[in-house]
Amino acid sequence: MISSFAVFSFLFFLSFVLISLFQLSSKKSKKNLPPSPPKLPFIGNFHQLGLRPHRSLQKLTNEHGPMMMLQFGSTPVLIASSAEAASEIMKTQDMSFANKPKSSIPSKLFFGPKDVAFTPYGEYWRNARSVCMLQLLNNKRVQSFSKIREEETSLLLQKIRDSIDNSQVVDLTELFVSMTNDVLCRVALGRKYCDGEEGKKFKTLVIELVELLGVFNIGDYMPWLAWVNRFNGLNAKVEKVAAEFSAFLEGVIEEHKKKKTEDNDEGGDFVDILLQVQKENKSGFKVEMDSIKAIIIDMFSAGTDTTSTLLEWTMNELIRNPKTLRKLREEVRLVTQGKSDVIEDDLEHMPYLRAVIKESLRLHSPVPLLPREAIKNTNVLGYDVAAGTQVLVCPWAISRDPAIWENPEEFQPERFLDSSVDYKGLHFGLIPFGAGRRGCPGITFAKVVNELALARMLFHFEFSLPNGAKPEDLDVDEALGITVRRKLPLLVVATPSF
Repeated sequence: MISSFAVFSFLFFLSFVLISLFQLSSKKSKKNLPPSPPKLPFIGNFHQLGLRPHRSLQKLTNEHGPMMMLQFGSTPVLIASSAEAASEIMKTQDMSFANKPKSSIPSKLFFGPKDVAFTPYGEYWRNARSVCMLQLLNNKRVQSFSKIREEETSLLLQKIRDSIDNSQVVDLTELFVSMTNDVLCRVALGRKYCDGEEGKKFKTLVIELVELLGVFNIGDYMPWLAWVNRFNGLNAKVEKVAAEFSAFLEGVIEEHKKKKTEDNDEGGDFVDILLQVQKENKSGFKVEMDSIKAIIIDMFSAGTDTTSTLLEWTMNELIRNPKTLRKLREEVRLVTQGKSDVIEDDLEHMPYLRAVIKESLRLHSPVPLLPREAIKNTNVLGYDVAAGTQVLVCPWAISRDPAIWENPEEFQPERFLDSSVDYKGLHFGLIPFGAGRRGCPGITFAKVVNELALARMLFHFEFSLPNGAKPEDLDVDEALGITVRRKLPLLVVATPSF
């Protein structure tokens, strides 16, 4: 028979548990969470993302506000779609949001990951980024590659001339991808990999790498569905690309090691520089083989797609806006009057060119969503954000915010002519490359390539659409990967300017 003491003890314990649960629930309910649209069991808000998540999130933001909490499977995700929210996350509380969400595909492709873009915040990341900023992408180093940029943009011009001679339509998308890939090959690896089977294989690897980085991996948000990737071939493809890129870069690194040239602080490609850093080990940062490979792959994944995409969208908008195109061409010719070509020194005297590229970046942010992760519990603009919450800052939505930009859907470079606003991470209404600790370290490198290629093309050629199509009929559909590209290749007819 149960004693009255046992019954009393049980009731006391039950009361204690219920009171504790009530207090916990009450405490939780006092948290001020961002607004959230209705969600479904298990999948959360996945069904609301659609085929173009950046556009879907902009629409949800218009309904629920610039700070919004979504649920992707089992993961809470904070959406930040205002300049004020971006500034708070990437500047005021940059340290609290310095982490990147863990993702299984980049972890495999970047050997850990051991790169800069996807590696979690910590000592390794700080050291790796320092090497990139101080050794690979500093202003002096970027200037040292001017000959490479001039030679590769000259080859771009020659390919356009060849198409004219053969009465062919010019595929600018293909030419931009090829040029940026060749520039990066020479800068990072010491030579181009564009001919024969070797070149074909390397180009395929880069394309596959960029495609995989844009794949949504359901297993990262719904671990109970991770098995799907074993059956749909995703895991196998990731492992294949990682293994092939690893083997290719190991061959490149061995080639560099066998060279009997003397290391020089002024010369050498990225592999040479990283091998020298590894040899000297001055900072105490152990640069392992996987680190070298991961950092080099970073350069291709971040540099090729974003640079070619920006050039593509800029030419797209210039063709759609003939008055802007004429105005920019007039500036290029005025600055280069009496010269046979554009050189990098001329770019400093082309403010409208810079305005055109800024406006292109505003209207077509190459990377529409910038992921972060909260390191600790914090409060952002009055809302409580728990440690481990994923964050998506939305530069695409911010740069189309009518509270910041007049006529935000229109291409108007003139808005930047008398403005100090830039895209280097200091003005949070325009952050196509991010900001703060996790901002892109290669902005300066990409800037010169874009400006030189665009100025030289407009100096030498006139462009129109094939088959007499009108500028306003130009297709602007988007294809989404790690960047937002045109869905279809940009095909034009080129004619010599002189």
